[in-house]
Order: sequence, then C-alpha cells, then structure tokens
Amino acid sequence: MGRSYFVAGTDTEVGKTFVSTALLTAAANVGMQTAAVKPVASGCEQTEYGLRNKDALLLQEAMTLHLPYQQVNPFALEPAIAPHIAAIEAGKQLNVSRMAGVCRGVMCAGADLVLIEGAGGWRTPLGPRAFLSQLPRELNTPVILVVGMQLGCINHALLTAEAIRHDGLPLAGWVANFVRPGMARAEENLATLEALLPAPLLGVLPHSETRDYREAAQHLDIRPLIPS
Repeated sequence: MGRSYFVAGTDTEVGKTFVSTALLTAAANVGMQTAAVKPVASGCEQTEYGLRNKDALLLQEAMTLHLPYQQVNPFALEPAIAPHIAAIEAGKQLNVSRMAGVCRGVMCAGADLVLIEGAGGWRTPLGPRAFLSQLPRELNTPVILVVGMQLGCINHALLTAEAIRHDGLPLAGWVANFVRPGMARAEENLATLEALLPAPLLGVLPHSETRDYREAAQHLDIRPLIPS
C-alpha cells in the first residue's frame, strides 16, 4: 500500500481540487501511480450516466489508475449547498463508515499516492453528530492543507491546523493557493504562514485564470510526501 493523504481546505472555494489534481500530476511526473477519492460532493449535475461532479471528474482525469466514477465519488448530491443539507433534501444518509470503506478500497488498489479530497472546510457537517473530519481520523491519514491566499487566510489556516492537531492527525504539508489576483502584502502573509504553520510548504500556486493543473504541478515539491 502506498501513501494516503486527506486534502483539507481552510474554507470552501480555496482550490482543493486544483491543488489535488496538481499534486496527482506532480506525482505522476516522477513515475508514481496515483488515485483519488472525493467521498462526498454536492453541486452535481444530472447526466445520462447519473449524477456527476466536476471536481470528482477532474480527479478521475488527473489520476493514473482507472477507477469507476462511483468509487471516486460514492456520495453525489445535486444541490450546490452544504452536503448535510443536500443529503436531507435527497433523503440520503452520509455514512462515515461507508465512506471509509470506499477509501480503503482505493487505498488498496495499488497506487503509490492516494488523495482523499474533503468538502468545504475541516469541520464540514455530515449529519446531526457526524463531521467529515471523522473520515481521516477513521482512516488515520495525514492531512495536506490548502490555504486560500486572501485576506483572513492566516487566522483560517492556524485555526484549521489547530483543529487537525486536536483531532490527533499530523499535518503533512500545506499549499498556498492564490485564489484571486493582486493580494495585498502577499509575501508578508506567506512568510507569516511559513513561520507559524508546523508543516512544510509544498508549493505556492500563483493565481491562474485557466486553472491548468498540469502547469500548476510545476510549482509543487512533493518530496516531503514521498517516503525516503
């Protein structure tokens, strides 16, 4: 079994999929076999094959293993709203144990690197007493944190890192993703995060209108994620 990581974000819309697909590409570029899971996704579209999520499809495109969509995204929800609310409206129950079972299946499929991409931020609810953060705890996977570089990102990143540590999981690394152009005092914010986050910086992704994850992969250093 290869290395597996849970990809969390400091918030929603900070580029988790962009970073995940770039990490998968960077790993493939050095000859690694890769796979990914998006356990739960809202904002899916009806297709002739059923509900499909654009982020899950991008992960499926970027990974080297060929896995069926249902294994990449076992819980697909149509409304682009919080997953637990979308699940209630669809009459579905978001089950952490079932998600973990799917993830374990992918983790045993022969990939050198498996990424499990979260939804929203770290403490995304799945139900009255369930949170998506319970999934990496059940799988005992280290966490890669995607920091959306914008005003407020330092507080969001430090609080998220604190919650990850509180849940007993190691922070394996973090990626700075500039989600908007022209951030004021960008270098100063980046330096502050480097000084305060207790994990290696895996890369800085400049703002990209094209969101070409293949190009973004050139800005990443995945060596801290690969066993020596």
